Amino acid sequence: MTDPSDPSGAARTTTEADAGPGVGESDLVTVIMPARDEEKFIGAALDGIQAQDYRNLQIVVVVDGATRDRTTEVVEERAAADPRIELLHNPQGGIPRALNIALAAARGRWLVRVDAHSTVGTDYVRKNVSRLQEGRWGGVGGRKDGHGVTPAGRAIAAALGSPFGVGGSVYHHGEVEQEVDHVPFGAYPVALLRELGGWDEDLVANEDYEFDYRLRMAGHRLLFDPDIKIRWHSRQTIGDLYKQYRRYGHGKVAVALKHPASMRPRHVLVPAFLAWLVLAGLVALRRPRIAAAMVAPYAAALTAASVKTGRDLPRESRKYVAPAFLAMHIGWGVGFWAGVADALRRAVSRSDDRRAA
Repeated sequence: MTDPSDPSGAARTTTEADAGPGVGESDLVTVIMPARDEEKFIGAALDGIQAQDYRNLQIVVVVDGATRDRTTEVVEERAAADPRIELLHNPQGGIPRALNIALAAARGRWLVRVDAHSTVGTDYVRKNVSRLQEGRWGGVGGRKDGHGVTPAGRAIAAALGSPFGVGGSVYHHGEVEQEVDHVPFGAYPVALLRELGGWDEDLVANEDYEFDYRLRMAGHRLLFDPDIKIRWHSRQTIGDLYKQYRRYGHGKVAVALKHPASMRPRHVLVPAFLAWLVLAGLVALRRPRIAAAMVAPYAAALTAASVKTGRDLPRESRKYVAPAFLAMHIGWGVGFWAGVADALRRAVSRSDDRRAA
């Protein structure tokens, strides 16, 4: 039966999981989820979405072409039991491409992104949509709380919730509703997403921040609401955390080249710190005491933040807190400078090509 108040005009199949719209549910909502090698986590992620108290949903899962596990089979099994779930494929790969594939298939008025590595409460969609329906916000997002299952994973989750670890990323630790420059796994009006051209497929990371920047430059506002909560399965080893933040730092350079005005002091603080560490290492070859004085403020801050962050953790996790902070800071800094080097190499190559022509 088609709901005449649904702007998409799409037919909705009534099932036990979707027993018809409740109060305020006349708008169809498209929930999208890019996925790659998520066999271990996607079942729990889909559990959270299927259990939403806002039931008028189109659930679009886009599986990456490079997936090597049973992610596709898990989604197919769920789709067979719940007609709200649609499986799409992303042969080219990449998160921005997956998001745009989902956007093209969206029939809802509102779009809510949920990461395959996360779980959300039953009120997640309703709270996002309620804030979007106010008409004041171009995008809405909530608090992204890390979840760890290994000793190192629990330390990493705690470090992600520390301002010392993530700086001004309010969505990791904010407790007050506020307007922000970026939200995680945002919720947006579908029409606005399409008007702005979706996500930039040239990017391999930071595509969500870049989109939020364009959204704000178009005159729209972003809301962080800490009452909207995301439980995100963080990295579980220090090595994986380092690789993740190295990728983030590298991706930030690509965004900065596209939108220089998007850079904030906090974005260059960590690369500057890494350069300072390298300088201290050189100084240490001849003046070890001066080098020690150069790194002492950071060492003191690291110690204080590690003690504060780790005091509520199990004893076996506490020793991983300082390494987690270091992995985040050094990984981001190394990635950033590697991105700068890659950009310079590309610029030189283009210049050589022009001269050769």
